[in-house]
Amino acid sequence: MLINCSAYVQGSKLADIAVADIGRHLARPDCFVWVALRDPGAAELEALQEPFGLHELAVEDVLKGHQRPKVEEYGDTVFAVLQMVDEAGGELVIGELCIFAGRNFVLSVRSRTDAGFLGVRERAEREPELLRQGAGFVLYALMDAVVDRYFPVIDRLETELDAIEERIFERGAARRNIEALYALKRRLGVVRHAVMPLLEAGAHLHGGRVPPVCLGTQDYFRDVYDHLLRCAATIDGLRDTVATAIQVNFSMVAIEESETTKRLAAWAGIFAVATFFVGVWGMNFERMPELKWIWGYPAALGFIGLVAVLMWRRFRKAGWL
Repeated sequence: MLINCSAYVQGSKLADIAVADIGRHLARPDCFVWVALRDPGAAELEALQEPFGLHELAVEDVLKGHQRPKVEEYGDTVFAVLQMVDEAGGELVIGELCIFAGRNFVLSVRSRTDAGFLGVRERAEREPELLRQGAGFVLYALMDAVVDRYFPVIDRLETELDAIEERIFERGAARRNIEALYALKRRLGVVRHAVMPLLEAGAHLHGGRVPPVCLGTQDYFRDVYDHLLRCAATIDGLRDTVATAIQVNFSMVAIEESETTKRLAAWAGIFAVATFFVGVWGMNFERMPELKWIWGYPAALGFIGLVAVLMWRRFRKAGWL
């Protein structure tokens, strides 16, 4: 679906144009065209492939979707794929933004996401001195918008980790904590898979040899790269913390099991002593004087109870009960 199709001259918007008029505006030396699509079909992309000179392999990647974040060059055209991370119902949903940036055009294609870029276009149109730099600045603005949207997601994951850490030493919460930590680790992995490949690919847009469309905007792409570094560092730090928290939870489970074992062993010891005396006095020997004593039975019970109480106090003092 076509979202926007506009022509710009010297950084100022000329007009919204029809797809059929793109070729005419591309022929003007001082004009560039910015087109935005959402979940396009093959026919829509084929209609733009010829006037923009899009490579068939890049078009195929857009139609298939589910691409790894990357930046590639096809002649004078830069083809970038970015993953967009959204939250829906507590789960992370991955969308995709594909950008074609040529000498005098930008084509953005977003798929499987409702998050738009109308604000990016409006911001760029309010800054004609920057938009005058053409496709390179638009490519930067779109990439920067995607990367900036990673930060709120990472912040929410960090807040979730803080909440889990606060209850990590609660008795009986170990299993629930481990399940929550593994779910959090999986979501961190999703964000990491969006950030790390883009970090590697984005390094080619500033410093050293850069694509022609990016000449003059390396400083802006360096800023995007810096944001990606911050995202990557935060994600790696959170993953390390999650791994440590999982180990702490396993230790808490072992400690709780050890305490349960000690309590069971203490009670077993108490009843073992009682069983021993009952067994001795229950033997059918002729010469056991205490069996003929009138106070023998109460004395036996009292003695067993006394020993049990003494053992209970000893175990209690030792922390086993």
